[in-house]
Amino acid sequence: MTPEHIQTLRQLMEFEAARTEPPIGFPALPDIPAGRYVDPRFFKLEQTHLWRKSWLLAGHIDEIPEPGCYMLWENAGQPVVLVHAESGSVNAFFNTCSHRGAPVVSEERGKARRLTCQYHGWSYDHEGALRGMRDPQDFRDFDMSCRGLKKVRCELYGNLIFVNFDSEAPDLLAWLGPIAEEWEEFQFGHCRLASRQIFDLDCNWKVAMEANTEVYHVRSIHPTTVAPILDDRRNVNTLYAHGHGRMVAPTPRGKTNLDAVPVPSKMTEIATAGEIARTCTQSYNLFPNWVSPLSQFAIPPLLFWPNGIDRCRLETWTMAPQWSEGMKPDLWTVNEGRELCQVLMEDIRFGAKIQRSMGSYAFSGVPLSYQEARIYHWNQAADKLIGIDNIPEELRVQQVIGSEWVYPNDPRIKQMAHAGDAP
Repeated sequence: MTPEHIQTLRQLMEFEAARTEPPIGFPALPDIPAGRYVDPRFFKLEQTHLWRKSWLLAGHIDEIPEPGCYMLWENAGQPVVLVHAESGSVNAFFNTCSHRGAPVVSEERGKARRLTCQYHGWSYDHEGALRGMRDPQDFRDFDMSCRGLKKVRCELYGNLIFVNFDSEAPDLLAWLGPIAEEWEEFQFGHCRLASRQIFDLDCNWKVAMEANTEVYHVRSIHPTTVAPILDDRRNVNTLYAHGHGRMVAPTPRGKTNLDAVPVPSKMTEIATAGEIARTCTQSYNLFPNWVSPLSQFAIPPLLFWPNGIDRCRLETWTMAPQWSEGMKPDLWTVNEGRELCQVLMEDIRFGAKIQRSMGSYAFSGVPLSYQEARIYHWNQAADKLIGIDNIPEELRVQQVIGSEWVYPNDPRIKQMAHAGDAP
């Protein structure tokens, strides 16, 4: 971040602490319809549009470190194989043989010169081209050049591997927008994968994710863990295009932004991490399902995947520059990855009960406060991506947060200036 950006954030923290109502001009947020959490019609729309058209984090280069290495990925409901090609590029393909539809890879990960279907022995190179087939003389007028594996769009940000099933979607950097530049100080291209775990939860995936995209709950749910290290009254939310968001809240003097999670006593720092990363809790939500605090110590995304309308999977990652032997960091789990840490257990403990309550006759919608604006902004973006006209009227959100509140625009800055001019 530039010094000017940091200064503006510090001023906005004081603006937030001093306000007695939402900023002038910020809209009242209509209720989010209850059906977005319990109605099979909306769940189907998410499956059809949201997961197909968004950039999704699928892997880390450490998981396929050498040419020939591959891994399976099915978190978005589609069979995908990621391959580190001989050319050095990373490719993604549907794990579907072009002969009879059998998987070309059945092991979770491995290394091979070619991807070979075990059903009839058709084999493909790392670029997806069909290179070998059994008894080719028995196929008449067969063109091997058009029978390769079907590609999935695949791009890297640093060491992270993203996929997208939509040929019309913007490229990854355009999707990230200004966040890509803001993340440069964290050296995504140098951070190694230390831990990746997954846990099943009994609630809609958005119920679990939204607990990590607002600080309104902190004093209630995290009174002894997060609350002492996060000044929620000075929290600054920033909204970005495509439904992304960021929160920044200062850490009280004498505290660190990792005091609430289990970390080794000594961790190698990301030397280029800036002032905000070192003195604040800084967390980004990346549409559709990524939430991650970023600090001078680690890049630890949380990913939320649907596993049914009332079930989901929480995937926890920790990436860091280096670590000592036997001191591999994992910010989100304890007991060697078998259990979630206390903070995440606090976040999810009401998930199943909330899901049951949302299905009651009494629940019609979610009224959100200004502090929860990132949730509403996400829902507006979801409807735009799905196509507002594709959504039953009773399940839509109203598009009330306008572009004037989306970065780089921010009416709060002008209001601060006017407040400074007051006698």
